[in-house]
Amino acid sequence: MVKDLILTPRASAEEARELVGILHKRGPVIGTDEAGRGALAGPVIAAAVYLTPEQEEALLSMKLRDSKKMTPLGREKLFVKMQELGVLWRAASGSIERIERDNILQASLWAMAMSVRQVAQRLNEPPVCIVVDGTERLPDLTFSQWNLIGADNLVPAVSAASVVAKVTRDRIMRHLDAKYPEYHFARNKGYPTRTHMEAVRSLGMSAIHRPSFCRKLLALREVNDAFD
Repeated sequence: MVKDLILTPRASAEEARELVGILHKRGPVIGTDEAGRGALAGPVIAAAVYLTPEQEEALLSMKLRDSKKMTPLGREKLFVKMQELGVLWRAASGSIERIERDNILQASLWAMAMSVRQVAQRLNEPPVCIVVDGTERLPDLTFSQWNLIGADNLVPAVSAASVVAKVTRDRIMRHLDAKYPEYHFARNKGYPTRTHMEAVRSLGMSAIHRPSFCRKLLALREVNDAFD
């Protein structure tokens, strides 16, 4: 369905906008992204989003872009606006067990594919294309895929997916902070800050830490300390 289009992994903002416009005329376009790949603790969360032209315009007017370039308050406001607009989205979680068993990349791709399938099931017609942030193809999908580097800042549906994934994961980590306050998850969201690493070194890992990640970074820290 999109074989006549050259969907390259790199595109300028203008090129991406033009290609997305062409795709929209042919059918629904779903964007997907993830949050939490580099964390030491907590799940990786993926989200998929379908935007109508009206929803896209409304969110862009609120400065929708890559969630990493937004403040926490800005992301929350956009997420609330998405609910008000009735945006179709779904999120999926790659658990600690899946991350340890399959590795973080495969767990992320699995979660993105799962969220895409859940959104696609709720559309009136099959999506014409799935826009994926990054270069890795999603597994076990029959839909056409466009892997685009920087899609979270170039394609509004992917930007919205990045917001959903980030806000959802941040809320999960704030909730887990109440259970494991000594690791300060509300502040670090599970990422390897200095205080987080020091807590892991002194207290050990919690049930929601990723053992392979923690062992690797702790070993690296010990090597670095030996040369200080």
